[in-house]
Amino acid sequence: MFVLKVILGHFVVSLSFGVKIAWLEQIARQEVLLKGCTANFYEKNKQNLNITSLDHILVDKKHKLIYCYVPKVGCTNWKRVFMVLTDKSNATNLWDIPANIAHANSSTLKISNLPKLEALSYLNNFTSFLMVRHPFERLLSAFRNKLEDQSESAKYFQTRIGRYIVKKYRPNATSDEIKSGKNITFREFAQYLIREGVTNELANEHWMPVNDLCQPCLINYTFIGKYEWFEEDTRTVLDMVGAPYIDFPVSKPNYTRDKLRFYFQQLSLSEIEDLYNLYKLDFKLFGYDLNPILGFEIG
Repeated sequence: MFVLKVILGHFVVSLSFGVKIAWLEQIARQEVLLKGCTANFYEKNKQNLNITSLDHILVDKKHKLIYCYVPKVGCTNWKRVFMVLTDKSNATNLWDIPANIAHANSSTLKISNLPKLEALSYLNNFTSFLMVRHPFERLLSAFRNKLEDQSESAKYFQTRIGRYIVKKYRPNATSDEIKSGKNITFREFAQYLIREGVTNELANEHWMPVNDLCQPCLINYTFIGKYEWFEEDTRTVLDMVGAPYIDFPVSKPNYTRDKLRFYFQQLSLSEIEDLYNLYKLDFKLFGYDLNPILGFEIG
């Protein structure tokens, strides 16, 4: 059988003649990531990692699997999967695992909890992956879910962050508006991010860049999954580690992608450019652009 080995940095894949298209797509993703890291002067040296800061990287010792979770990219369901894989839950229907339990610190082992030498050993030898999404689609999903939504689950964000945004970024805000923290506009949210940043110690994980959460230029992830290929990529990862069959829950689409232009047309071109610059590295590392919003690229 014809076999071709493709080497991208430290990434090696053996391709048979009948290889699935998913792996050809994976090679393209790895090439984009490698070029982006090189262009931004990153050197893949795990010794530069601050292990204690990698609290988004989960470990499944049983299947030798590592996952860096990114909020708003299917991470709740993946955390449920990890609970089953690591025997923290015997649920046969993953929907039976409450979201708050899946997100609890005690539900999964994090690489940041391990001694550095042990953590580096797993990073070097385990299958590792992350799931990414168009930066602005992910950002809009976070806004709609955490600040625009009127559900009980959004109250925490509206109380903690919404009140602050109204008070600081809404001229002539009334005391009632400040007290509720509701009805934040997307433009107010954008101004908050532009002026206060997305990587400081007060930034929320739901809109922190993937580069800061997962350090993809320092860690050689075996597989880069994409939201657009979510079902296929999920199955590929589970097959790679010989995991038992898991009926991965697929959430109903919220059509965030279809709403991108509606929300972003509330912003000026300069504001869109400022937001883009906050997530520029994520755009470059994972092959995204502004065509879905502007119809052309900037930067």
